[in-house]
Amino acid sequence: MQLTNNTIFITGGTSGIGRGLAEAFHKLGNLVIIGGRRKHLLDEVTRANPGMHAVELDIADPDSIRRAAATLVETWPTLNVLINNAGIMPFDDAAGSIDDATALATIGTNLLGPIRMSSALIAHLKAQPRATIVNNTSVLAYVPLANTAVYSATKAALHSYTLSQRFMLRDTSVTVQEIAPPWVNTDLVHKSDDPRAMPLDAFIAQTMQALASGREEALVDIAVPMRNNAGPDEHALVNAFNAQVAANPIPVAP
Repeated sequence: MQLTNNTIFITGGTSGIGRGLAEAFHKLGNLVIIGGRRKHLLDEVTRANPGMHAVELDIADPDSIRRAAATLVETWPTLNVLINNAGIMPFDDAAGSIDDATALATIGTNLLGPIRMSSALIAHLKAQPRATIVNNTSVLAYVPLANTAVYSATKAALHSYTLSQRFMLRDTSVTVQEIAPPWVNTDLVHKSDDPRAMPLDAFIAQTMQALASGREEALVDIAVPMRNNAGPDEHALVNAFNAQVAANPIPVAP
């Protein structure tokens, strides 16, 4: 995608990767609008970045998505980039009882949210001379983390949806790119400063370069080996990955 002269809407833009991308695009002179549920956090980010705008959005609520989309199109008619970034990552136990409310919230946020947000804005985006949708999946779409089974499954599903979305938009002005972060040092689960987590600033810098390349999958270098997981040996890789994590558990906030 072109990194300048855009009007960009980023869901989940108040923290972590979403805020990092919002601030990176803002520094390049783009008109950036962030979306999120908590107004005080939206206000905090926009105060820290004069000229940035915000729209209240609950990505798990279809009515909230429709209202936000209407506001975006009316207020910023040059909107040409949608970054579907919002997500939640609760831990679960696929060998035990899965809390239904948590599972539904994860699916509603991570999978249905980007689908609905794209659907609400797609007619507007197709009317622009140049537009981009960026879907934020995860390396866990390719190598699932067993103790976040539902999260990993939603990211795999969003990757699959992205492939179909890209194909269906092939003859339009809308391009579709996917970012698939590795473990990044954010508060998605618990900001522990674990040395295994990629520093956020390094992730953002590499991701911006990857997006600028125009590649369909804008991956940072560390994500490539996990992305390349495929074929009959994938179970061995998945099992080895999860055994390694089980031996050195990811810290979870108390």
